[in-house]
Amino acid sequence: MTDPVLETKGLTIRFGGHVAVDHVSCAFGAGELTAIVGPNGAGKTTYFNLISGQLPATEGQVLLEGRDVTRASASTRTHLGLGRAFQLTNLFPSLTVRENVRLVAQSKARKGFDMFSMASRHPELIEAADHALERVRLTRLADQTVSALSHGDQRKLEVALLIALQPRVYMFDEPTAGMSMDEAPVVLDLIAELKAEGGHAILLVEHKMDVIRTLADRIIVLHNGALAADGEPAEVMASAVVQEAYLGKEIADV
Repeated sequence: MTDPVLETKGLTIRFGGHVAVDHVSCAFGAGELTAIVGPNGAGKTTYFNLISGQLPATEGQVLLEGRDVTRASASTRTHLGLGRAFQLTNLFPSLTVRENVRLVAQSKARKGFDMFSMASRHPELIEAADHALERVRLTRLADQTVSALSHGDQRKLEVALLIALQPRVYMFDEPTAGMSMDEAPVVLDLIAELKAEGGHAILLVEHKMDVIRTLADRIIVLHNGALAADGEPAEVMASAVVQEAYLGKEIADV
């Protein structure tokens, strides 16, 4: 790996006497999609929260392109190139689809949050929003209020928000959760397209092993907050210890 885009060194968080993430050290390179797996309660989402700044680390470091951002706020990390999608959609329901994406493009351009006048004075923001919506196949719904969207279309919109941020790191926390069989492939195809572009590090928390097998270049396994395995998918999936103790029968069947 060349210089990593994202790195955690001894990353740890304690809640009282409970260690939720336990000295996890990993480096993530551009053009690589890493799947983060493990049983419920293994620390996957907490690890994501430490990386993206939703939680403060008790110990350790988060480095973004070599810069220590461990004490930086979530918004600062976003401006520095870290994009995060959540298990639950995080949108402005009363605004239109285009307005949601335009506000992200506006924030990326550091042009403030004048919600209604910015569009007329900065048409490039609308252009950036429309480009992102085209990528996620939501152009036809650009003027629709977000609250009226299906769950699947809201998940697609979250990917559009990330694209508008133009991050160096994409973080997806169960991106197909709650989506129908018809809706999920669109989001997975988008993630595959982002991976093919080659300029990003992509982190994916996912329980569906067929998705991981299709997309991942690498798998890391967390268990009780600690790093239990790290390697190529075939190597990790073939590990009897990982199959039985960490991922269960589903991965063994795969």
